[in-house]
Amino acid sequence: MAAVTSPNNVESTDINLAPKAAASRRKFSISIPPQLSNGTMAPMKTPTLPLKSPDDSYSNDGILGKTRRRGMSNSSADQDNLMDGTIDHEHDGNPRKRSNADTVDYPRRRATIACEICRGRKSRCDGAKPRCRLCTELNAECVYREPGIKLDAGDKLILERLNRIEGLLQSSLVSQTKGIHLASQSPTTSNGTTLSRDDMMPRNSDGLERSINSIPIAGLGTWMASQTNISTMPKIHTTPALHLLQWPIIRDLVSRPYDPQHLLQLELSREPLQLGTSLSLDLSNTAAYVQAFFERVNVWYACVNPYNWASYYRMALSHGFREGPESCITLLVLALGSASLAGSISSVPRDKEPPGMSYFSAAWGLIPGLMTRNTTLSSQCLILASAYLFYLVRPLEAWSLLSSTSMKLQLLLSDRGRIPNHSKELSERVYWNALLFESDLLAELDLPHSGIVQFEETVGLPGGFEEEDDEPAGRDELWYFLAEIALRRLLNRVSHMIYSKGAMTTIASLEPLVAELDFQLTQWYEGLPIALQFPHSRVPLSNPVQTVLRLRYFACRTIIFRPYILAVLENEHAIMDAAVRENCRKALEACVRQLEHITAHHAGHLPYLWQGALSIVSQTLLIMGATMVPSLAALLPPAQQMDAIINEVLLEIERYAHLAPSLRLSSEIVREAEDRRQLMLRSTGMRV
Repeated sequence: MAAVTSPNNVESTDINLAPKAAASRRKFSISIPPQLSNGTMAPMKTPTLPLKSPDDSYSNDGILGKTRRRGMSNSSADQDNLMDGTIDHEHDGNPRKRSNADTVDYPRRRATIACEICRGRKSRCDGAKPRCRLCTELNAECVYREPGIKLDAGDKLILERLNRIEGLLQSSLVSQTKGIHLASQSPTTSNGTTLSRDDMMPRNSDGLERSINSIPIAGLGTWMASQTNISTMPKIHTTPALHLLQWPIIRDLVSRPYDPQHLLQLELSREPLQLGTSLSLDLSNTAAYVQAFFERVNVWYACVNPYNWASYYRMALSHGFREGPESCITLLVLALGSASLAGSISSVPRDKEPPGMSYFSAAWGLIPGLMTRNTTLSSQCLILASAYLFYLVRPLEAWSLLSSTSMKLQLLLSDRGRIPNHSKELSERVYWNALLFESDLLAELDLPHSGIVQFEETVGLPGGFEEEDDEPAGRDELWYFLAEIALRRLLNRVSHMIYSKGAMTTIASLEPLVAELDFQLTQWYEGLPIALQFPHSRVPLSNPVQTVLRLRYFACRTIIFRPYILAVLENEHAIMDAAVRENCRKALEACVRQLEHITAHHAGHLPYLWQGALSIVSQTLLIMGATMVPSLAALLPPAQQMDAIINEVLLEIERYAHLAPSLRLSSEIVREAEDRRQLMLRSTGMRV
């Protein structure tokens, strides 16, 4: 067995997990902006919620990288300075917190008590109940707000400006459904440059468009999101990678038609996952695996509390890792920690068991008992199990667990009294993980919507776990998680407004929408903390978080500007319009930036290998089609350089082919497309 000297220092001789004195709890509240009558969100209020301070981790410079102290303030002047990254503030007085001038400092949470009268007068409220002193003097009704969420300035910079898009996008949606264009056609882009989203919708073999009612819901929740909830994935859209094979010129690069249904059918027909049957567990390296989890894995999911990890491990050990959610969570932490130390699963020999599989197999044996429990802890177990299944490139198995997670969360969230106060923070993190996972899957596969999206505007954002142990197992990292939530919402808006089933969209009407979406993406980047802001240079990055964020940024930018490439593929004369040409350049530049250092994607292979591989396939097909059109090829690097980039991409995708049948088909498609592209270029005289 193992000796435990600290929550994250476990040896293999004996056990000594004495409980430690719990730190005092700090209360906080969150204020969610109300929804206006027209469906738009009111501007977020000045954020004040602090997050924990990250120290160095993951690399010599830390998961967030070395940076000077950056503080948060509630004053308008300080917020202005924060936009420029120039603000400083005094150090937190917590004696348990190590002083480190090179780390990002997150202010502590603090209780906020003020009645509506005092808030309106901006005067100090003594918080007395049933009436404060001022209300007593005024003989006024004293009303206190219900506890909610307050965001700190860093969170605000990541999230608040996304609300600005609501008005434009919603009004655009209304005008589109009424067949009203935002602007008249440009003389240089009329006659053939009209983009029809209806024409881009998948069709059956008989040529008939599939009806929206043909999407199977299978009883998984009630998808109640209205048409104006544009921050969620639409039910029918044309963003999947293989949909590009229906575009002009690109469809000539393959010998037979494909659509995203082929990927789904392959995954449905896949052999079930083979799990080990050994009843023994090797606990000799648990300390290293726990440390790796909190340094390398929890930054992506932020769903395990480092402050109560010791109590989880203690409970699991007392049960022999054979029962209870604590045992399941502990085993999954060990599985993911072990996987993170082995690098990309694409480099694991095919005849070797994936890292962490023994721990996952043991956890898998506990999951049936947890499937019947409707608790936050059982939902947390399913989220962690889904994360490991994504690592194994098992998207449909992960979706099955996520569907169960969604049902549990909807039941709990339908009455907030069902979630104990001490589980509120964890429930919010589990919810956002479930929503992010589902959005990634729905972006590529025609799967039923679970209904979890109906709580998207009511569930609070994570605000930091309360400290419970003197020596936590790691840091409570939140910056990446918050940034990913904001970016995923923006990606969903792009899918909703540009790629969902709807009325005709002309280039002229598309231009202001694309400009606004691109502005929002720029604001997302500028709102990132300094330590997370990646350089736009072409130099590879050593920080995995920055690397993943940069790749996600360029993927979003490609999706925003991609319709202009379709316009030119349909009618090459469209590029005579200067705006169309410039937007095509932006789309192609973003594609190249994702493909030119293809091994950089390894940084995100643990959470994103399957999603990232399909994104790579999509960008590669787009580049291939562009090289076939002289006016688009002129916007790309020289032909020899593009051939080298494409060849490296093909080799990389082929390394993934054995991991999933959907990736094997994707690899075969891009290989065939490249062979036919070279042949066509030579036959047309564009290549010697």
